[in-house]
Amino acid sequence: MSRIAYVNGRYLPHPDAAVHIEDRGFQFADGVYEVCEVRDGLIIDLTRHLDRLDRSLRELRMASPMGREALRVVIREVLRRNRVRNGLFYLQVTRGVARRDHYFPAETTPPTITITAKSVDPAPMGRKYETGIKVITLPENRWDRVDIKTVGLLPNVLAKQQAKDGGAQDAIFVDPAGHVKEAASSNVWIVDGKGSLVTRPAEHGILRGITRTTLLDVAEHIGLPVEEREFSVEEMLGAREVFLTSATGSCVPVVEVDGKPIANGHPGSVAASLRGAFLDIAEKTTIW
Repeated sequence: MSRIAYVNGRYLPHPDAAVHIEDRGFQFADGVYEVCEVRDGLIIDLTRHLDRLDRSLRELRMASPMGREALRVVIREVLRRNRVRNGLFYLQVTRGVARRDHYFPAETTPPTITITAKSVDPAPMGRKYETGIKVITLPENRWDRVDIKTVGLLPNVLAKQQAKDGGAQDAIFVDPAGHVKEAASSNVWIVDGKGSLVTRPAEHGILRGITRTTLLDVAEHIGLPVEEREFSVEEMLGAREVFLTSATGSCVPVVEVDGKPIANGHPGSVAASLRGAFLDIAEKTTIW
């Protein structure tokens, strides 16, 4: 079955889906996006993802392409047409098509919206949960507003590739003071020496991950102490556990950083407990 994409009001075969060459997302990376997990036929944390989309649009003074309920209908239809039971959808909104100019186009310019969906085999992620992953650290080199989920991801792409070239699976950005910020496509957590769950405050320094937000609720639910504070690379290397969270991987254990093992070099129990309780707390929206 051919995949189906949604482009500006039309459901199209994936090979035929396209936007104009002067779309500002293509010309300027003038756009925002969301990625949302689908598990066992349920959309995970859809409301929080759409809330963050609205925030990103506001921060960039960009118009919303449609109302919230209409968007929910389209998302579910794209997932149904692609028969996704386990996988994800990707939603992107740009400032639209206009003559190439750094100034914003006329306010009457309609935004461009595209939505794609695909099935994903959960087995590879399950193996990462069992074995953990290796990461490297890199100096922060992105723009200051990483709290906005924009499509301008070139530094993230280069960081991921550098990790891959070095035999690792992800890269963690570090600020000039030596404090951990976030990974190239996920938030970073540690379990410190006291057994507390620690993650950097989600202000302008990192993206406020949706899985991160829900995981704070999960930690409260299971009685795990949480500290939202900065922590150094040195503290991360000495932590009991390190793990990453994103919409496509909740609590992925990190067992090695820059070639150095974390604790005993195996996934820890705290990440497993949080992962096990995640779906009890996360919002679940049926596709059908």
